[in-house]
Amino acid sequence: MSAVKSPWLLAFAAVSVIHLILNGADLSPWDSVSKAFIAPLLAAWVVEQRGPRLLIAALAFCFLGDLFLELGDDFFIVGMAAFAGAHICFIWFFVQRGAVEQLRRKPIIVLIYAAAAIGLVVWCWTGLESGLRPVVPVYAALLLGTASTSLATDLRAGFGGALFLVSDGIIALGEAGRIDKDAATSGLAIMALYILAILLLSSGILDKEQRTRAAGPGFDPTVRTDCWPRMPA
Repeated sequence: MSAVKSPWLLAFAAVSVIHLILNGADLSPWDSVSKAFIAPLLAAWVVEQRGPRLLIAALAFCFLGDLFLELGDDFFIVGMAAFAGAHICFIWFFVQRGAVEQLRRKPIIVLIYAAAAIGLVVWCWTGLESGLRPVVPVYAALLLGTASTSLATDLRAGFGGALFLVSDGIIALGEAGRIDKDAATSGLAIMALYILAILLLSSGILDKEQRTRAAGPGFDPTVRTDCWPRMPA
């Protein structure tokens, strides 16, 4: 069966669309219920496609993060901790696939994302509650890590890492009072970007792993094969 025709991936797509509709209409608690199925359905697809365990673990942490964030403000930091676990899994995977070496060759990736992460923290800082101030810089560093290592490893996954940073950046701006976190447009943007982020990260990783297996034991998985084509001299 083709990966794109998998019932798990189709279910993920259907539930994601349903959730966005429920989220936009503010139909509680059904928006929260539908949200809780998004990451598990994607994880089931990854399992079906024989994906790496670190990716499955990352999606499991995403599920926990979604769950805790829906339980209310008292569990916000716990939810952040769960998503931090997801980013650690993503970063660990990409480092194993040669991201550090790629970033040494292209340090501009880290510099750009570092500037974005620092700018986000500085913009939010004065509006953050005292309990969030020690946590936000650490989490921003993890977002930076996922975004940069994913882009260094695979282009599609790199887009996913970038969208994850933007999605969580909107959450941070809302917590700091820089934007209206209760606005319907904010919630829709956060969830749409997050859904695309985990889909692109997962599909990018799976595609790279499947190419590695198909190429045989002599193939080096740390070498990128998805870079933009070079223009002829």
